[in-house]
Amino acid sequence: MPAEIVALHLTPQSRAPVRRVERVEALLEQGLAGNRHTRAASRRQVLLIDEETLAQFALEPGQVREQVTVRGLDLNGLPFGTRLAAGTAVLELAGPCAPCERMNEIRPGLRATLQGRRGRFARVVRAGAFAVGDPLRVLAAVEPA
Repeated sequence: MPAEIVALHLTPQSRAPVRRVERVEALLEQGLAGNRHTRAASRRQVLLIDEETLAQFALEPGQVREQVTVRGLDLNGLPFGTRLAAGTAVLELAGPCAPCERMNEIRPGLRATLQGRRGRFARVVRAGAFAVGDPLRVLAAVEPA
């Protein structure tokens, strides 16, 4: 089964609830358009999380935070620096999900999962757009050091 984007959740304004969207614009050094953190030179990263992790903890996509939910791609098995094509955008895996304020609201098991085993931050390296249902392709995997 090819990897695909199955859900997109963003907060379009400060203090607004996280909501599902069908399509996003990926902007260099800014993250995803519609994200409350999108601003010039913020270098905001995109959180990718696999659907299997959410299912493991009986969570709906978007319940924890703004995120791109993917199916059919082992994020844990990809080294940092791996580039992924999503629609016309290219993302590069930049690091594990770090703790955030909202993690205090969730179960310890999910916190551990998001702190490096499954959730991955990525940065936008080529601007573009992608939507729910778009394939997610590995363009280049970095060789382990």
